[in-house]
Amino acid sequence: MSGRQMKRILKEQEDALQKQQDSEDDSDSPGSSSLSKKNPFDILDEEDSEEKEQLNNYDGVGQADKPEITKKSSTVKNDEKHSSIVTDTNNTFVSSNLKSKKKKKKIKEKSHSATRNSQKGLEDILENLCIRGSCEDIAPHSREENLFNISGIKKSSNPILQIDPKFLSAENELRRIFGSKVVSSFERNNQSGSSRPVRGSRRGGSNHRKTILVQPSEHWPRWDGSLTMELLGNNDEFNYFRYVHSASYSQAQRAFEAAKAIHDLNGIVNVLMHHPYHIDSLATLAEYYKFSGELQMSSDATARCLYAMECAWHSMFTPFQGNCQLKYSHETNRPFFTVLFSHMKNMDRRGCHRSALEICKLILSLDSDDPIGALFCIDYYSLRAEEYSWLERFSEEYKSDNSLWLFPNFSYSLAICRFKLENREEDGEKKTELLKAGSSDLMKQALMLHPNVLRKLVAKVPLKDQAFSRIVKYGLFSSEKSGSLSSDHLVNIYVERSYLIWRLPDIQKFLKDSALMVIEMLDKKEADAKDWACVRKEAFSSDKNEYSHLLVSDFSDSVPTLPPDNLQNFMVDPRMVNNVGEEAANRPVRDLSNRNALAVLFESMLPWVDYGTEHIAEDHPHGHEG
Repeated sequence: MSGRQMKRILKEQEDALQKQQDSEDDSDSPGSSSLSKKNPFDILDEEDSEEKEQLNNYDGVGQADKPEITKKSSTVKNDEKHSSIVTDTNNTFVSSNLKSKKKKKKIKEKSHSATRNSQKGLEDILENLCIRGSCEDIAPHSREENLFNISGIKKSSNPILQIDPKFLSAENELRRIFGSKVVSSFERNNQSGSSRPVRGSRRGGSNHRKTILVQPSEHWPRWDGSLTMELLGNNDEFNYFRYVHSASYSQAQRAFEAAKAIHDLNGIVNVLMHHPYHIDSLATLAEYYKFSGELQMSSDATARCLYAMECAWHSMFTPFQGNCQLKYSHETNRPFFTVLFSHMKNMDRRGCHRSALEICKLILSLDSDDPIGALFCIDYYSLRAEEYSWLERFSEEYKSDNSLWLFPNFSYSLAICRFKLENREEDGEKKTELLKAGSSDLMKQALMLHPNVLRKLVAKVPLKDQAFSRIVKYGLFSSEKSGSLSSDHLVNIYVERSYLIWRLPDIQKFLKDSALMVIEMLDKKEADAKDWACVRKEAFSSDKNEYSHLLVSDFSDSVPTLPPDNLQNFMVDPRMVNNVGEEAANRPVRDLSNRNALAVLFESMLPWVDYGTEHIAEDHPHGHEG
């Protein structure tokens, strides 16, 4: 509908309401024809002034009555007749004023009702125009989500994980940080160099569906609908869903598996030419771009994955409310987790820490088993986004098998969180902080529960203060091993993920002072160290590494770059290493005779190349003797 038609409809509606108001005024008060010709807003202004005059009259009447009453009380026996006459006169005057007020109040109520009817009519028209027009191109799940919000079909079992969609947009966060003018100028400069290809693809890009997780680019192809989602069932807390492949998508998946088996990157590109929204192929291409140093193209491929998977959402899939489960155990659901995790790291790399936090909350809410370790980086994004109060509430409200403060990342992050809150100047927050443990106590507990974190931080950050060199020589902090494989693995993940936070001078001083207090305390009472060792042993009692499926490199910001000739290595998922032992045993052993040494060196980096062990025995006949 054009703007001219919309104005005409609004004008007709206003005229109809005005005629209805005039007819009502004429029928109710035939003697007040002069009022019906006036603007309703002028009537309101006049009534305000008349009300003030009436109030003044009432005050005058009251003041006039007081001396009459006094005079009447003093001469009640001498002049009762005169007093009754005065009283009757005053009562008549007051009653006439009340009648006048009621009449004017009735006129005022009519004008108010007419104004409300006019506003209501305008709102109805605008709502109808929105439903019929611009709202049709919004993704179906947005309207369905509002419907289910109203009906309350499911309530979140973890309200702390409810997500605010407005914080998912990196563009919105960049505007909050740098201002709209700076971001808009940057976007115009980037688009100026690529105006030709964008203009050529504008026709296809105009039909993109509006999504929440990412904003589709104009050069992306149209969504082909090859991926869908089905509802598996529900209980009192959750609705359970699973992604479903269409026939064409299954065919593309088989072609991808064949190309992956022979490490053919060109074959994967060929799959994308015919199926532009094949998730595994796009994810592989994103990894290729990342390791070749093309981070922007890698981020674009990841965003295309998310766009396709959001377009496939079921109408009842409302993940931002925390009432949906997308179990990682289903093979078709796994790419969504890995792509979300990559997108979260991309947001962090761009400095959009609040967006990264919201995505991390989304990952954690979709599967309560936390298959990819979102629980071990959510504290980092909370601190970077300065969401200190939320992190404390999360540690108290989140439902977990173990207490969160027993994990290395939460034990140290909660201490930093409390330290930051204590340094804030708001009086209201200081009153609530008195009921909780102090930051110094929390940091001392973290150092005694996971003492090997300190030594690793000194090397990773690095902490160059000479005091730390003396601290790590103390018995409690001298070892990098805790005796538990699970604990050591989580410590490595925490240090790799959060070491940047410890570069702040105030945090370093806080750590140093707390460590010195721990040393002083243990010199007086050594039994405390043994008690905390028992707590650590009971919290991580398994002899095996229960978190071996989480790779430390997945939590790292560093991106190694290698020559393109060796990038086929990244078509293999590192998590599959434990499942390919039998396949590796059947690989043919390659001969090293008459081979170029440099070629053998690069070839040895490939995981599917096996040279056997005979040449090792020949080169070192005496083993490790001497």
